[in-house]
Amino acid sequence: MKLVRYGAPGKEKPGLIDEEGKIRDVSAIVPDFAGEYLGDKFLEKLARTRLSRLPLVRGRPRLGAPIARPGNFIGIGLNYADHAAEAGAPIPKEPIVFFKAANSVCGPHDPIIQPKGSEKLDWEVELAIVIGTRAHYIGERAALDHVAGYCLANDVSERGFQIDRGGGQWGKGKGAPTFGPLGPWLVTRDEISNPQRIALWLDVNGERRQTGNTKTMIFNVRKLVSYLSHFMVLEPGDVIVTGTPPGVGMGMKPPVWLKPGDVVTLGGEGLGEQRAEVIAWRRGL
Repeated sequence: MKLVRYGAPGKEKPGLIDEEGKIRDVSAIVPDFAGEYLGDKFLEKLARTRLSRLPLVRGRPRLGAPIARPGNFIGIGLNYADHAAEAGAPIPKEPIVFFKAANSVCGPHDPIIQPKGSEKLDWEVELAIVIGTRAHYIGERAALDHVAGYCLANDVSERGFQIDRGGGQWGKGKGAPTFGPLGPWLVTRDEISNPQRIALWLDVNGERRQTGNTKTMIFNVRKLVSYLSHFMVLEPGDVIVTGTPPGVGMGMKPPVWLKPGDVVTLGGEGLGEQRAEVIAWRRGL
């Protein structure tokens, strides 16, 4: 299934994409895609539902992030060897973990807001894991049983805040508003037999910048879910963005940064596409 949330910011309703690519309203079955409603019980109930009996959503409404605000928005750094090389960093021996602000999440086509004082705004196409059932001290073999599904993510980063002013951690450059576009939809795990075979790409103003595949991740999905569960409790609705392939602006020679007016498009095999314009911060945004 492909799960979506549609409507104005803060007023999104849950929906499903039907065989014709149209949205069907499922708010009579689940109030939102968050918490327990991402567990197997409710996803199986949705899977048994005849889509033709669900209300058809007219027009082309805005798509929000396919899950409501996560409790934890977890990032994994330098998880592709070739990206570590372009960043001039050694291949990590254990996953590098950082956190993005939960309220940085936005819809797949919402504008990316360049923060006040930002001069080094960067892009990162990534696979995102969405947790479906509570995970604590789990092994790799059972890890995927705790996953609700997967979606496309752009781990938008401000490198000056992250590195020059980071103080040894990355959170300052990762958590600004709109730095967490997710979607367009959440693909349930039954539709992706192998999350380590997903092609990813990203363009800036129509020029290809990133091309990669999750098969080259240093730490795979099973490893990441299991690993994190030994340091924290993963709850339903938590999001893990799993690292980016090479081609980020920071790695170009000389570096290239996003600026207002730029258009970022990205996609993942089976995960859909995002399109967002960069706009400058102004009071009221």
